[in-house]
Amino acid sequence: MRRAPSHTPGDAPSPAPTLPLHSPNVITVTHSVTCPADNPVCRPRTARPAHETGRGLPAARCPTMLRMAAAISASTPPGAPIGRRERKKIQTRQAIRRAAYRLFEEHGYDATPVDRIAEAAEVSPSTVFRYFPAKEDIVLTDEYDSVLETGIRARPADEPVIESVRQVSIEALRAMTAQDRGELVQRVRLIREVPAIRGRTAERTARDAAMLTTVLAERSGRPADDLELRVISAVILAALQEALLHWGESVRTTDAEASVHRAMDVLGRGLTL
Repeated sequence: MRRAPSHTPGDAPSPAPTLPLHSPNVITVTHSVTCPADNPVCRPRTARPAHETGRGLPAARCPTMLRMAAAISASTPPGAPIGRRERKKIQTRQAIRRAAYRLFEEHGYDATPVDRIAEAAEVSPSTVFRYFPAKEDIVLTDEYDSVLETGIRARPADEPVIESVRQVSIEALRAMTAQDRGELVQRVRLIREVPAIRGRTAERTARDAAMLTTVLAERSGRPADDLELRVISAVILAALQEALLHWGESVRTTDAEASVHRAMDVLGRGLTL
């Protein structure tokens, strides 16, 4: 984070950093980046925008955060190799979560007690509560909670924040397996349908907004409590959430990546209709 220069008594304080109209920290969007030609994941075709071709990812950063979805299948969180004990914890969390999703689908959320989830996952109820303090947390938490922050921090510092969030989100969605996507659809539907989960979602969204504001403060040199940064963070995360809710409601006719692109495009053109 940038530090404000010190000044001696009598000197005029340095003005607060500003975000000019075309600053990379305001909500503007570009699509001109392309992938390295030798990256098999990326293969951009022409100068068409990446969200139209559905292929190109940003240069030099293609697999940055999408180790998340690849790691889901491998039962390994993004990042460095982990020990056997931590891997076992991850597998236990996943077993509990997948047993819960299966039971929620069969019996409904409210009709599925934690004891039944524990039995289906072949663990004790106390083990379930050790990993998930409340039943809502089974839906709302996973070992990849930090990937949004990690992914955004790994993006180029001069990249528009909307583009950073766009690429991090699209990379995650593209790397998900069919099972992962099915669970994400169920998660989105539960958020929409269960009041207790919606309430906890608001808490987590506030936490994510504070995280994004901190990242933007580091990029821009503004204080972390700057109102404009807080507004930008809240708007971007709300748009991303609405994109996923929209996809979850019409998953048979709507593509998740397209929903995210469309939501980010709305912000990029300045919320005009």
